[in-house]
Amino acid sequence: MERRVIAVGAGKGGVGKSTVALDLARALRAHGRVGILDLDFYGPNIPVMLDIEHQRWTRSWILASRSTQQFVPVIRDDIAIASTGFILGEDQPLGVDAMTARLIAKQLVHDVRWPDLAYLVVDLPPGTSAVQHLLVREIQCAGAIVVVTPELVAHLDGRKAVQMFRSLNVRVLGGVENMTASPCPHCGAGLSPFLPAPSERSIWAMGLEKLAEIPLRFDGAPGAPGPAAHAAIFDRLAARVITALDAS
Repeated sequence: MERRVIAVGAGKGGVGKSTVALDLARALRAHGRVGILDLDFYGPNIPVMLDIEHQRWTRSWILASRSTQQFVPVIRDDIAIASTGFILGEDQPLGVDAMTARLIAKQLVHDVRWPDLAYLVVDLPPGTSAVQHLLVREIQCAGAIVVVTPELVAHLDGRKAVQMFRSLNVRVLGGVENMTASPCPHCGAGLSPFLPAPSERSIWAMGLEKLAEIPLRFDGAPGAPGPAAHAAIFDRLAARVITALDAS
């Protein structure tokens, strides 16, 4: 089975994109071997969520168009993981231009000794700048998912992400609305930190399928597996993603 690459993007940060990418990868394990490629250069959170520490700063890095160096992915939760967070220290900023970012991405895509994967989930950096355009071209996606929260600014920036993927001829499989209303852990009343975006200004007005609504969680550390109801949402999300991929 040929590896299918699924990009997870967002128009802005703070919408829980990395959490969605990780929990989607966990759910996809029921359908084949899975890997995660964390290309969020400016905030690679996947290693932290999986309790993988890398404190040492990288002072130099060899970049070449054809590298003979092979990197071994880290295995956690039966997921193969490669991340820019394995290059940078946890508090090390990355200040490179878009082309250098693309070369680093090229190494992480092609020079990692990936096992035979059915699915590779790629956590992109948020936004729609030149960096995102170059990365999307490099990873050759089978499809993309756009993550938003319910408020207007997330949807407006999410619309830009949808347009970016479409301009690069990447099929947008649908959207995920994260941090939706959730029962209060004390009184059970529905709580939502956001005012919902008007439907006509949302990403759904662009014809996107809503693949999942993820309620705001009040329990557990970031990246920790959720309770059964949370896992069931992602099981359904994984099934819908595979159906959308099969329909291409």
